Amino acid sequence: MEVNMSFSNDMDDEYEKLFRRLNPPRVVIDNEACKNATVISVDSANKHGILLEVVQVLTDLNLIITKAYISSDGGWFMDVFNVTDPDGNKVTDEAILDYITKSLGPESCYTSSMRSVGVKQSTDHTSIELTGSDRPGLLSEVSAVLTHLKCNVVNAEVWTHNMRAAAVMQVTDEETGSAITDPEKLSRIQELLCNVLKGSNKSRGARTDVSHGVTHTERRLHQMMFADRDYERGNNEELDEKQRPNVSVVNWYEKDYSIVTITSKDRPKLLFDTVCTLTDMEYVVFHANIDAEGPEAHQEYYIKHIDGSPVKIRG
Repeated sequence: MEVNMSFSNDMDDEYEKLFRRLNPPRVVIDNEACKNATVISVDSANKHGILLEVVQVLTDLNLIITKAYISSDGGWFMDVFNVTDPDGNKVTDEAILDYITKSLGPESCYTSSMRSVGVKQSTDHTSIELTGSDRPGLLSEVSAVLTHLKCNVVNAEVWTHNMRAAAVMQVTDEETGSAITDPEKLSRIQELLCNVLKGSNKSRGARTDVSHGVTHTERRLHQMMFADRDYERGNNEELDEKQRPNVSVVNWYEKDYSIVTITSKDRPKLLFDTVCTLTDMEYVVFHANIDAEGPEAHQEYYIKHIDGSPVKIRG
Protein backbone atom coordinates (compact mmCIF):
# COMPACT_ATOMS: atom_id res chain seq x y z
CA MET A 1 0.00 0.00 0.00
CA GLU A 2 2.79 2.45 0.87
CA VAL A 3 4.52 1.69 -2.43
CA ASN A 4 1.30 2.36 -4.33
CA MET A 5 0.71 5.61 -2.45
CA SER A 6 4.28 6.74 -3.18
CA PHE A 7 3.87 5.84 -6.85
CA SER A 8 0.60 7.78 -7.00
CA ASN A 9 2.20 10.88 -5.44
CA ASP A 10 5.13 10.67 -7.86
CA MET A 11 2.71 10.47 -10.78
CA ASP A 12 0.83 13.52 -9.47
CA ASP A 13 4.11 15.45 -9.21
CA GLU A 14 5.16 14.52 -12.74
CA TYR A 15 1.75 15.44 -14.12
CA GLU A 16 1.90 18.80 -12.34
CA LYS A 17 5.38 19.50 -13.74
CA LEU A 18 4.24 18.61 -17.26
CA PHE A 19 1.14 20.78 -16.94
CA ARG A 20 3.31 23.66 -15.74
CA ARG A 21 5.66 23.33 -18.70
CA LEU A 22 2.71 23.38 -21.10
CA ASN A 23 1.00 26.24 -19.23
CA PRO A 24 3.77 28.35 -17.64
CA PRO A 25 2.78 31.11 -15.20
CA ARG A 26 2.70 34.63 -16.58
CA VAL A 27 3.47 37.76 -14.57
CA VAL A 28 2.87 41.26 -15.91
CA ILE A 29 3.98 44.30 -13.91
CA ASP A 30 2.57 47.64 -15.05
CA ASN A 31 3.50 51.01 -13.58
CA GLU A 32 1.44 53.00 -16.08
CA ALA A 33 -2.07 51.54 -15.78
CA CYS A 34 -2.83 53.05 -12.36
CA LYS A 35 -2.08 56.55 -11.16
CA ASN A 36 -1.02 55.68 -7.61
CA ALA A 37 -0.12 51.98 -7.57
CA THR A 38 1.85 49.30 -9.38
CA VAL A 39 -0.43 46.73 -11.03
CA ILE A 40 0.75 43.12 -10.85
CA SER A 41 -1.16 40.50 -12.86
CA VAL A 42 -0.56 36.80 -12.26
CA ASP A 43 -1.99 34.09 -14.54
CA SER A 44 -1.20 30.43 -14.06
CA ALA A 45 -2.61 26.93 -13.87
CA ASN A 46 -4.82 26.68 -10.81
CA LYS A 47 -3.92 24.55 -7.79
CA HIS A 48 -4.88 24.48 -4.14
CA GLY A 49 -2.97 27.05 -2.07
CA ILE A 50 -1.69 29.14 -4.97
CA LEU A 51 -3.46 32.31 -3.77
CA LEU A 52 -1.68 32.09 -0.42
CA GLU A 53 1.67 31.55 -2.17
CA VAL A 54 1.26 34.68 -4.29
CA VAL A 55 0.04 36.87 -1.41
CA GLN A 56 2.89 35.54 0.74
CA VAL A 57 5.51 36.63 -1.81
CA LEU A 58 4.10 40.16 -1.99
CA THR A 59 3.68 40.42 1.79
CA ASP A 60 7.22 39.22 2.49
CA LEU A 61 8.47 42.15 0.40
CA ASN A 62 6.54 44.52 2.71
CA LEU A 63 4.35 45.65 -0.18
CA ILE A 64 0.95 47.10 0.60
CA ILE A 65 -1.92 45.54 -1.36
CA THR A 66 -4.50 48.30 -1.88
CA LYS A 67 -6.75 46.45 -4.31
CA ALA A 68 -7.04 42.87 -5.52
CA TYR A 69 -9.25 41.02 -7.98
CA ILE A 70 -9.07 37.24 -7.68
CA SER A 71 -10.55 34.55 -9.89
CA SER A 72 -9.67 30.85 -9.78
CA ASP A 73 -12.88 29.15 -10.82
CA GLY A 74 -11.88 26.25 -13.07
CA GLY A 75 -8.43 25.23 -14.19
CA TRP A 76 -6.92 28.71 -14.39
CA PHE A 77 -5.83 31.20 -11.72
CA MET A 78 -6.04 34.91 -12.58
CA ASP A 79 -5.21 37.66 -10.08
CA VAL A 80 -4.64 41.39 -10.31
CA PHE A 81 -3.02 43.23 -7.41
CA ASN A 82 -2.57 46.98 -6.95
CA VAL A 83 0.44 47.41 -4.68
CA THR A 84 2.60 50.18 -3.24
CA ASP A 85 5.75 50.30 -1.17
CA PRO A 86 5.41 50.98 2.60
CA ASP A 87 5.50 54.74 1.91
CA GLY A 88 2.53 54.56 -0.47
CA ASN A 89 4.55 54.97 -3.67
CA LYS A 90 4.67 52.83 -6.78
CA VAL A 91 7.19 50.00 -6.74
CA THR A 92 10.08 51.02 -8.98
CA ASP A 93 13.01 49.14 -7.45
CA GLU A 94 14.20 46.87 -10.27
CA ALA A 95 15.55 44.28 -7.82
CA ILE A 96 12.11 43.90 -6.20
CA LEU A 97 10.30 43.80 -9.54
CA ASP A 98 12.73 41.18 -10.82
CA TYR A 99 12.26 39.09 -7.66
CA ILE A 100 8.46 39.17 -8.09
CA THR A 101 8.75 38.05 -11.71
CA LYS A 102 11.12 35.21 -10.87
CA SER A 103 9.16 34.10 -7.79
CA LEU A 104 5.78 34.00 -9.49
CA GLY A 105 6.65 33.53 -13.17
CA PRO A 106 7.94 30.59 -15.25
CA GLU A 107 11.19 30.43 -13.27
CA SER A 108 9.39 29.88 -9.97
CA CYS A 109 10.02 26.55 -8.29
CA TYR A 110 6.63 25.95 -6.67
CA THR A 111 6.00 22.22 -6.62
CA SER A 112 3.54 19.96 -4.86
CA SER A 113 5.65 20.19 -1.70
CA MET A 114 4.50 23.80 -1.34
CA ARG A 115 0.90 22.72 -0.80
CA SER A 116 1.67 22.60 2.90
CA VAL A 117 4.37 24.30 4.93
CA GLY A 118 7.57 24.47 2.90
CA VAL A 119 10.14 22.97 5.26
CA LYS A 120 13.78 22.77 4.25
CA GLN A 121 16.51 21.16 6.31
CA SER A 122 18.92 23.55 8.02
CA THR A 123 22.19 22.90 9.82
CA ASP A 124 22.46 26.53 10.92
CA HIS A 125 19.86 26.43 13.67
CA THR A 126 17.12 24.45 15.37
CA SER A 127 13.52 25.70 15.25
CA ILE A 128 11.51 25.43 18.47
CA GLU A 129 7.72 25.84 18.28
CA LEU A 130 5.90 26.71 21.49
CA THR A 131 2.21 26.93 22.31
CA GLY A 132 0.77 27.60 25.77
CA SER A 133 -0.94 29.98 28.18
CA ASP A 134 0.00 33.64 27.92
CA ARG A 135 1.01 35.57 31.03
CA PRO A 136 3.31 38.46 31.99
CA GLY A 137 6.98 37.44 31.98
CA LEU A 138 6.47 34.30 29.90
CA LEU A 139 9.08 35.24 27.28
CA SER A 140 11.63 36.01 29.99
CA GLU A 141 11.06 32.60 31.57
CA VAL A 142 11.46 30.85 28.21
CA SER A 143 14.66 32.80 27.51
CA ALA A 144 16.02 31.91 30.96
CA VAL A 145 15.48 28.20 30.32
CA LEU A 146 17.24 28.38 26.96
CA THR A 147 20.15 30.32 28.47
CA HIS A 148 20.45 27.74 31.25
CA LEU A 149 20.60 24.99 28.62
CA LYS A 150 23.34 26.88 26.74
CA CYS A 151 21.21 27.78 23.73
CA ASN A 152 21.57 31.03 21.80
CA VAL A 153 18.38 32.58 20.42
CA VAL A 154 19.09 33.67 16.84
CA ASN A 155 15.58 34.83 16.00
CA ALA A 156 12.16 34.67 17.65
CA GLU A 157 8.62 35.70 16.83
CA VAL A 158 5.83 35.51 19.39
CA TRP A 159 2.08 35.92 18.90
CA THR A 160 -0.44 36.27 21.71
CA HIS A 161 -4.23 36.19 21.46
CA ASN A 162 -7.11 35.35 23.76
CA MET A 163 -4.76 34.43 26.63
CA ARG A 164 -2.83 32.00 24.43
CA ALA A 165 0.72 32.36 23.13
CA ALA A 166 2.57 30.82 20.21
CA ALA A 167 6.21 31.28 19.34
CA VAL A 168 8.72 30.13 16.75
CA MET A 169 12.28 30.47 18.03
CA GLN A 170 15.45 29.72 16.08
CA VAL A 171 18.26 28.62 18.39
CA THR A 172 21.82 27.36 18.11
CA ASP A 173 24.06 25.35 20.39
CA GLU A 174 26.27 27.73 22.41
CA GLU A 175 29.32 25.46 22.00
CA THR A 176 29.10 24.74 18.26
CA GLY A 177 27.21 27.79 17.00
CA SER A 178 25.08 25.51 14.80
CA ALA A 179 21.92 23.44 15.08
CA ILE A 180 21.40 21.33 18.21
CA THR A 181 21.74 17.65 17.33
CA ASP A 182 22.02 15.91 20.72
CA PRO A 183 18.72 13.98 21.19
CA GLU A 184 18.97 14.13 24.99
CA LYS A 185 19.45 17.88 24.95
CA LEU A 186 16.54 18.36 22.55
CA SER A 187 14.34 16.22 24.77
CA ARG A 188 15.40 18.22 27.83
CA ILE A 189 14.61 21.50 26.04
CA GLN A 190 11.13 20.27 25.17
CA GLU A 191 10.43 19.01 28.68
CA LEU A 192 11.50 22.18 30.51
CA LEU A 193 9.84 24.58 28.07
CA CYS A 194 6.61 22.61 28.20
CA ASN A 195 6.59 22.95 32.00
CA VAL A 196 7.09 26.71 31.68
CA LEU A 197 4.29 27.04 29.14
CA LYS A 198 1.79 25.08 31.21
CA GLY A 199 2.03 27.56 34.07
CA SER A 200 -0.95 27.29 36.40
CA ASN A 201 -3.50 26.80 33.62
CA LYS A 202 -4.55 23.16 33.85
CA SER A 203 -7.60 23.54 31.61
CA ARG A 204 -5.60 23.96 28.40
CA GLY A 205 -2.33 22.28 27.61
CA ALA A 206 1.04 23.35 26.32
CA ARG A 207 3.04 22.01 23.41
CA THR A 208 6.63 22.16 22.23
CA ASP A 209 8.05 20.85 18.97
CA VAL A 210 11.61 20.85 17.69
CA SER A 211 12.77 20.65 14.08
CA HIS A 212 15.85 21.34 12.00
CA GLY A 213 13.78 22.77 9.16
CA VAL A 214 13.28 26.27 7.85
CA THR A 215 9.71 27.36 7.27
CA HIS A 216 7.75 30.57 6.79
CA THR A 217 7.46 31.82 10.37
CA GLU A 218 4.25 33.83 10.11
CA ARG A 219 2.56 31.08 8.10
CA ARG A 220 3.54 28.56 10.76
CA LEU A 221 2.29 30.80 13.60
CA HIS A 222 -1.10 31.01 11.89
CA GLN A 223 -1.28 27.23 11.80
CA MET A 224 -0.19 26.87 15.42
CA MET A 225 -2.71 29.38 16.75
CA PHE A 226 -5.51 27.84 14.70
CA ALA A 227 -4.62 24.33 15.92
CA ASP A 228 -4.62 25.70 19.48
CA ARG A 229 -8.16 27.04 18.91
CA ASP A 230 -7.17 30.52 20.05
CA TYR A 231 -10.40 31.80 18.49
CA GLU A 232 -12.43 30.25 21.33
CA ARG A 233 -13.33 32.95 23.82
CA GLY A 234 -13.96 32.63 27.54
CA ASN A 235 -17.34 33.57 29.00
CA ASN A 236 -15.84 36.39 31.06
CA GLU A 237 -13.89 38.05 28.26
CA GLU A 238 -15.02 41.59 27.60
CA LEU A 239 -15.22 42.52 23.95
CA ASP A 240 -15.03 45.98 22.49
CA GLU A 241 -17.52 45.59 19.67
CA LYS A 242 -16.35 48.82 18.02
CA GLN A 243 -12.88 47.32 17.57
CA ARG A 244 -14.08 44.05 16.08
CA PRO A 245 -14.31 43.58 12.29
CA ASN A 246 -17.76 43.30 10.76
CA VAL A 247 -17.95 39.80 9.26
CA SER A 248 -20.95 38.35 7.45
CA VAL A 249 -21.39 34.94 5.82
CA VAL A 250 -24.27 34.11 3.48
CA ASN A 251 -24.73 31.07 1.28
CA TRP A 252 -25.47 31.36 -2.43
CA TYR A 253 -27.07 27.96 -2.82
CA GLU A 254 -27.62 28.21 -6.58
CA LYS A 255 -23.83 28.21 -7.06
CA ASP A 256 -22.87 26.36 -3.84
CA TYR A 257 -20.75 29.34 -2.82
CA SER A 258 -20.51 31.02 0.54
CA ILE A 259 -19.97 34.77 0.35
CA VAL A 260 -17.78 36.10 3.17
CA THR A 261 -17.74 39.88 3.59
CA ILE A 262 -15.27 41.52 5.98
CA THR A 263 -15.14 45.22 6.80
CA SER A 264 -12.44 46.33 9.21
CA LYS A 265 -9.74 48.87 9.90
CA ASP A 266 -6.94 48.33 7.42
CA ARG A 267 -3.49 47.26 8.55
CA PRO A 268 -0.35 45.71 7.03
CA LYS A 269 -0.62 42.00 6.14
CA LEU A 270 -4.41 41.97 6.58
CA LEU A 271 -4.96 40.14 3.29
CA PHE A 272 -2.23 37.61 4.13
CA ASP A 273 -3.79 36.92 7.54
CA THR A 274 -7.26 36.49 6.05
CA VAL A 275 -6.12 34.11 3.30
CA CYS A 276 -4.10 32.13 5.87
CA THR A 277 -7.20 31.74 8.03
CA LEU A 278 -9.39 30.58 5.15
CA THR A 279 -6.67 28.14 4.05
CA ASP A 280 -6.26 26.72 7.57
CA MET A 281 -10.04 26.23 7.75
CA GLU A 282 -9.76 24.31 4.44
CA TYR A 283 -11.78 26.76 2.36
CA VAL A 284 -10.92 27.52 -1.26
CA VAL A 285 -11.25 31.08 -2.60
CA PHE A 286 -12.82 31.03 -6.08
CA HIS A 287 -13.42 34.76 -6.46
CA ALA A 288 -12.53 37.76 -4.32
CA ASN A 289 -12.57 41.53 -4.41
CA ILE A 290 -10.33 43.49 -2.03
CA ASP A 291 -10.42 47.25 -1.53
CA ALA A 292 -8.07 48.78 1.04
CA GLU A 293 -7.27 52.18 -0.44
CA GLY A 294 -8.53 54.10 2.60
CA PRO A 295 -8.28 53.59 6.36
CA GLU A 296 -10.97 50.91 6.13
CA ALA A 297 -10.58 47.63 4.25
CA HIS A 298 -13.40 45.84 2.49
CA GLN A 299 -12.92 42.17 1.56
CA GLU A 300 -15.39 39.93 -0.24
CA TYR A 301 -14.69 36.24 -0.84
CA TYR A 302 -16.63 33.58 -2.73
CA ILE A 303 -15.54 30.34 -1.11
CA LYS A 304 -16.26 26.63 -0.82
CA HIS A 305 -14.88 23.99 1.49
CA ILE A 306 -12.33 21.70 -0.15
CA ASP A 307 -15.07 19.03 -0.24
CA GLY A 308 -17.13 21.36 -2.45
CA SER A 309 -19.72 22.36 0.15
CA PRO A 310 -20.60 25.88 1.31
CA VAL A 311 -20.12 27.06 4.89
CA LYS A 312 -22.44 25.37 7.39
CA ILE A 313 -24.07 28.37 9.03
CA ARG A 314 -25.47 27.84 12.51
CA GLY A 315 -28.94 29.19 13.11
